[in-house]
Amino acid sequence: MITHLNGRLIEKTPTSLIVECGGIGYAVKISLNSFSQLGADENLKIYTQFIVREDAQLLYGFVTLEEREMFNHLISVSGIGPNTAMIMLSSLVPAEIAHAIQVEDVRTIQSVKGIGAKTAQRVIVDLKDKMLKMNFASENVLVANNTARFDALTALVSLGFDKKSAEKAIDKVAQESDSVEKIIKEALRIL
Repeated sequence: MITHLNGRLIEKTPTSLIVECGGIGYAVKISLNSFSQLGADENLKIYTQFIVREDAQLLYGFVTLEEREMFNHLISVSGIGPNTAMIMLSSLVPAEIAHAIQVEDVRTIQSVKGIGAKTAQRVIVDLKDKMLKMNFASENVLVANNTARFDALTALVSLGFDKKSAEKAIDKVAQESDSVEKIIKEALRIL
């Protein structure tokens, strides 16, 4: 099994990467969250999950171990395949998914394209106990609908700030009517 790649970034799109390791280029599917966290650095380390199907061998990549762990939990649920799990991870960060499962928020899970009510309920039933054991399960989760706050958090994390520190700074400065730029500028003053 291929658990990670440490190599040179050759190509990056919002849904995939090509990473060269030892002269071999690996095509890796990624989530939009991973894409937003990847910098412009040529050298990178990306955690992977190798999936073998009857018709294909696919490599899925993740910037964090938590995202890979959430991916593996999601694909263990009947009715959710790797592509649906990647759509979920593109729509919500792992902490948001964990929080939605813990509080049995069917609406948040169902807001992901391709997830119906029955599948959302199955995700909650199958994964609720597992989410209580995950590291980020108790983190303060930003409301998914507040895209300005979420975008600001993503930008600050991609700049290299600690996620928890960035969340605290955003909580102190953000108001509902603020733009992403204003939230980032004010948060940077605190950080």
